[in-house]
Amino acid sequence: MLMPMNKWQINGSAGWPYPFWIAHRGAGKLAPENTLAAFRLGASQGFAMFECDVTLSADGEPYLLHDARLERTTDGAGVAVARTWAELSCLDAGSWHSAPYAGEPLLRLGALAVWLQANDLMVNLEIKPGPDDSLRCGEVVANEVARLWLGRSVLPLLSSFDVSALQAAQRAQPDLPRALLLEHWVDDWREQAADLGCVALVVHHPHLSAERIDWIHQAGFKALTYTVNEPDQAQALAAEGLDGLITDRVDLFGSAAQEQIR
Repeated sequence: MLMPMNKWQINGSAGWPYPFWIAHRGAGKLAPENTLAAFRLGASQGFAMFECDVTLSADGEPYLLHDARLERTTDGAGVAVARTWAELSCLDAGSWHSAPYAGEPLLRLGALAVWLQANDLMVNLEIKPGPDDSLRCGEVVANEVARLWLGRSVLPLLSSFDVSALQAAQRAQPDLPRALLLEHWVDDWREQAADLGCVALVVHHPHLSAERIDWIHQAGFKALTYTVNEPDQAQALAAEGLDGLITDRVDLFGSAAQEQIR
């Protein structure tokens, strides 16, 4: 059973605008990932922040897709970066999940920005380049984010496993907040994050501990993790000082997300 919110030790600090609870790809696995339907469902469960994957079409349109290929989450086939947005926009990105979502389209970053801002919601955008597209993807996504969120008080948090993409984003828009994604713990994490001008590290949860969270904080970064779906594990990480947790279980953790004071 999920413990009441006042039993969870949630970190907060001045200057860090993001909530602890972050919905993975919109609504985890309850709706087709990275679609507007998923974001709407995640928001209905009480989440104020989302994580999603941003890539580019062949003609440079930023849109949401996790995989390099189209087969898993659309009715298309082949390498996604080889398709123009006109081609991609016609694909069905919902039927693979379940019949009620048949016909759900792929989501442009611009359309997501409109919806998030209208509902006063936040986002962690993972830059997910297609093959050999790191530099273009990092630069274009950063420039588009700066344009779409111009004048907004809370900007998207840009993250990536791809150091080249983060470097390109840093060069293009140095004032946007960035985070380094780590699938495994690496000895030079501090140097990488500092060189990239990051504000946070997002570490795969099996590789986090209270000691490592403390190291991250001592180095001047925030500590986030993905993808935690078990209450006991989430509670332990929160108690160890974690700053943000990405989860699929929007149904399980939604009440805690609603009660969180941001």
